[in-house]
Amino acid sequence: MHKFFVEPSEIAEGIVTIEGEDVKHIYKVLRLKVGDIVNINDCNGTEYNAKLTSIDKKEVKAEIIETLDSNNESPIKIVLYQGMPKATKMDYIVQKGTEVGINAFIPVNTERVVVNTSEFKKLDRLNRIAKEAAKQSKRTIIPKVHEPIEFEELLKELEEYSLIVVPYENAENFGIKNLAKGVKKEEVDSVAIIIGPEGGFEDSEIERLKSINAHIVTLGPRILRTETAGVVCASLIMYELGDMGGSL
Repeated sequence: MHKFFVEPSEIAEGIVTIEGEDVKHIYKVLRLKVGDIVNINDCNGTEYNAKLTSIDKKEVKAEIIETLDSNNESPIKIVLYQGMPKATKMDYIVQKGTEVGINAFIPVNTERVVVNTSEFKKLDRLNRIAKEAAKQSKRTIIPKVHEPIEFEELLKELEEYSLIVVPYENAENFGIKNLAKGVKKEEVDSVAIIIGPEGGFEDSEIERLKSINAHIVTLGPRILRTETAGVVCASLIMYELGDMGGSL
């Protein structure tokens, strides 16, 4: 069943109004017809099944036929703090991170970042990528891509998480498996993953992260690119502590 996210204001008296890019996608790409059933999410986590009642080139209307008791979100909230990458690498990070279950993406300006944060003006496009990936992967919420922050601000924000994980190429032996063994799963409800930029972290940055009880981990003997590391780390955490891999 095809899924669409709409704003709460676009649902009134049991009728859903779909506008924007989804309209063309419905009638031209998916070739849906009046009477077809679609899944609707109100961007606040409530989902419905709705029957299409009218389709034209400006808007699509659907009648809600049932409210669903469903939630595809992990019990663990993961936020990815990503050292600012070059070019379109953030596109990949947002798309694949959304698919595996990351809740938010926050670019970080670290010492070795070579991208000028003042030039980071792709938020609208990145949030559209997150929305499309959320639709494809049947997410219950759309992850948000935030404005870039400085390293000092990152350190302050990390105080609110129950677990802080920093993959680092110079870390040895201690990985996600050992980390998972040393924590009580029921006490971990929010995880911050901090990924360095293409040039990696400065030693001083790692020391400061250690001082606030961040766990410095290895992801294995092979060095991963910055756009791969966060997705892999999130997947491992979801497998060990979350809902990835199934219940058996």
